[in-house]
Amino acid sequence: MYAESLNQLIEELKKMPGIGPKSAQRLAFHILATPEKEVEALLESIIQAKGKIKYCSVCFNMTDIEPCRICSDQSREKILCIVADPKDLIAIERSREFKGQYHVLGGVISPLDGVGPESLRIKELLARLQQEKFSEIILALSPTVEGEATIIYLTKLLKPLEINVSRVAYGLPIGADMDYADEATMSKAIEGRRTI
Repeated sequence: MYAESLNQLIEELKKMPGIGPKSAQRLAFHILATPEKEVEALLESIIQAKGKIKYCSVCFNMTDIEPCRICSDQSREKILCIVADPKDLIAIERSREFKGQYHVLGGVISPLDGVGPESLRIKELLARLQQEKFSEIILALSPTVEGEATIIYLTKLLKPLEINVSRVAYGLPIGADMDYADEATMSKAIEGRRTI
């Protein structure tokens, strides 16, 4: 139905999360209608981001400097917030309520998807806890079945370390992803955390 190059563009766009056939088609036509300089700027920004963004060696947040800006900030409190993904870290930072440090696991335990504890950055977390002293650890994982399984697993590992372990409050809707939470909800969730 379409020219081969347009079909190929639509197929590539469909590979992106949340983009179905109709959305991919709309995006493809939008790209074709966009001035060439703007398309080149988009391509360049994608190439730059892909080439420069890496994981921080301390917290595993996405960064373009080593260590990341949060880990480099000496004014941050010695409270460690454990999140699944960098987008969750960003959601918490947007609340402006949390002033501590982070550890990004790289996902949550999900046996159906073949993700076990060994697939996450739990070994790195335990090594970090041996090197740094934190007054509290906050488990800030989405309240899904997978998130809850990860919280249970981490709690068993962290309790013997005699560090105060808490979790974000249930201000977040059950079954929702943290990156969809607005600033007020995220702020209340951090504020209302409780010890496990």
